[in-house]
Amino acid sequence: MVSELHCSHGSGVWTREHPPSTELTPEHAAAVDVNIVEPFLFLELRTPRSQPESWGSGACCVANLVFQGSTPARVSRVTQDGPLWVGDGTTSVTLLAAEFLKQLKSYVEEGLHPQTIIRAFRTATNLAVNKIKEIAVPVKKDDKQEQRQLLEKCAATALNSKLIAGQKEFFSKMVVDAVMSLDELLSLKMIGIKKVQGGALEDSQLISGVAFKKTFSYAGFEMQPKRYDNPKIALLNVELELKAEKDNAEVRVKSVEDYQAIVDAEWNILYDKLEKIYQSGAKVVLSKLPIGDVATQYFADRDLFCAGRVQEEDLRRTMMACGGSIQTSVGALTDDVLGQCELFEEVQVGGERYNFFKGCPKAKTCTIILRGGAEQFTEETERSLHDAIMIVRRAIKNDSVVAGGGAIEMELSKYLRDYSRTIPGKQQLLIGAYAKALEIIPRQLCDNAGFDATNILNKLRAKHAQGGMWYGVDINNEDIADNFTSCVWEPSIVRINALTAASEAACLILSVDETIKNPRSSVDGPPGGAGRGRGRGRPHAH
Repeated sequence: MVSELHCSHGSGVWTREHPPSTELTPEHAAAVDVNIVEPFLFLELRTPRSQPESWGSGACCVANLVFQGSTPARVSRVTQDGPLWVGDGTTSVTLLAAEFLKQLKSYVEEGLHPQTIIRAFRTATNLAVNKIKEIAVPVKKDDKQEQRQLLEKCAATALNSKLIAGQKEFFSKMVVDAVMSLDELLSLKMIGIKKVQGGALEDSQLISGVAFKKTFSYAGFEMQPKRYDNPKIALLNVELELKAEKDNAEVRVKSVEDYQAIVDAEWNILYDKLEKIYQSGAKVVLSKLPIGDVATQYFADRDLFCAGRVQEEDLRRTMMACGGSIQTSVGALTDDVLGQCELFEEVQVGGERYNFFKGCPKAKTCTIILRGGAEQFTEETERSLHDAIMIVRRAIKNDSVVAGGGAIEMELSKYLRDYSRTIPGKQQLLIGAYAKALEIIPRQLCDNAGFDATNILNKLRAKHAQGGMWYGVDINNEDIADNFTSCVWEPSIVRINALTAASEAACLILSVDETIKNPRSSVDGPPGGAGRGRGRGRPHAH
């Protein structure tokens, strides 16, 4: 038996509610309301204590909303876990889970045992997953050109439902270039995304190497060279500036000579550090901690480039790409701890300067520099590209694709509906309900595009019954089309994850037998009494 405990602040009274269907109706509506934000829709949330926030991504929306009730909160957790390893499908998981609950509501209210429903749903999920694996089209990895075209189409499909759908051709090529520039591990950490306000989206560029924004610099920085060929790179976690004494620091001296000796020692320590860095042969010095004006001028006089206050993420990515290691002292700057790249240069990008490290030998890496107007728009573009990058990575690792646009869901719906007619008993009804719920994906696509969903779905049912396996919604022509021929593709693993996660979320909610709640107290004082100073709880006489 699975039970839930709900406790509200300010009361010690516990109540028990059952059956679980009493909780299903209002929270199911809450679960449905949060996921119609994509494609082509934009959600704005206003709260009494905050500025309006707008999101065009289902993942961002679900992650930022605060849910009242256990059912939508549980669905929210499931939808956020899937994209962490698959990369896309947040809205699909939420839609499917909510529609599963909607289809099951009548059966729960009629007294059908939840375990019977759960068994039927798990059977239907296994059948659907096996069907996807059976009909998925494998990718030919031998032909690199054909593989690249397929990956670009997968990326374009992922970007179709995002705000940058108008530039999907431009960004799909950039995303594929970025992923294919990595090594066999396809580590997501080796793709950096930097945002620069100003300019058009088409001004975005892909840098084959590491790039990060120029850090704060002191006088003398402009005298330093801004380009090196095959430089050695020193990666430090050392402070290269004179520090003021801390509060209440006290040094007692008896003569001016003693004071001068302390000052000279401080300067000598700094110059000793700078001399060791110079003697190491490094031409580019990066430090996580500040590099002061004295050190900046010292390096400028010796044709060295330096940057302090470099973010730890950028410093680590530079280390992984260029080699070497981050040093906490300058006493052992040998060649094996110094990094190296083919080209270092500082370039003006919009209103900012960026440091580029190209030709990194240790690991293949790249950086995408995004341009755009409003800060919120560039952030949304970054989230969209993250989804596309994850989809391309999954398409490379899992070499099979299916048609998107509701085509695979309609084919699975037809397959499960036909299967349900071959079995007796309650399982027939429940698997039929599962099949009907799958139609929510093409239906929601039609609703978001302003189409007549009933008419489109009738056409899709007829076409799939005639053997049109890959027919889905055609957004451009308000009709149906063969989406595989139209190159609306996505990795089969994404659809498998969406079905599995949504089914498990629905089964988890159904498995709750009782909900134990602690309702909020209706009075300010503690329950069971009238407060202090009233003897044995007698009310105050007016």
